[in-house]
Amino acid sequence: MLSSLHKPEFFIDIFLQPGEFYFGDHETRIRTLLGSCVAITMWHPRMRIGGMCHYLLPMHRGRSGKTELDGRYAEDAVTLFMGELHKVGSWPHDYEVKMFGGGNQFPGQHKTGPLSVPTNNINVGRSLLKKHGFKLTAEHLGGTGHRNVIFDVWNGQVWLQHVAK
Repeated sequence: MLSSLHKPEFFIDIFLQPGEFYFGDHETRIRTLLGSCVAITMWHPRMRIGGMCHYLLPMHRGRSGKTELDGRYAEDAVTLFMGELHKVGSWPHDYEVKMFGGGNQFPGQHKTGPLSVPTNNINVGRSLLKKHGFKLTAEHLGGTGHRNVIFDVWNGQVWLQHVAK
C-alpha cells in the first residue's frame, strides 16, 4: 500500500484559475496561485481522491435567477465539494481539509469597511466548512503577498510557497 502513495509515473496536472474547482483521483496534481483569494483542499486518505477550489469572494449578493453553481464564491465552492462527496458516498469527517490564501495584496492602503475582502474570504470559508461538518487539519491564511499551492492527490500532500510583500 505504501508504494501507491508515491508519485505516479503519469499524472494529470491541473492548474486552477480563479473561480475554478476540480475533484480527481490518485493520478492528479492540482495547482493554483492565490492572492486575496482562498483555496480549500480536501483529501480522502482511504479512497485517495480529493479536490481543490479557488474562490474569489465569500458569497453572491444576488443570483438574479441563476441556479448554476459558481466556483468564484465560497458558498458555491463548498456546495461543489458536497456534491462530489455525495457522488462517492463519503462524509465530511472522512477528509483531510486544508485552507490557504486570503493575503492582503495592498498592505499600504486603508480598508474602507469593517472587514477586508481577504478577511471575509477567510471567515466565511471557515464558517462554511464548520457548518458542513469539515474539520481543518492545516491552514496558512492572511498576512500579505501571494501563495503558490500544489496538491498531490495521490498522497494528500500540499506544498506551499508564500511570498510576502
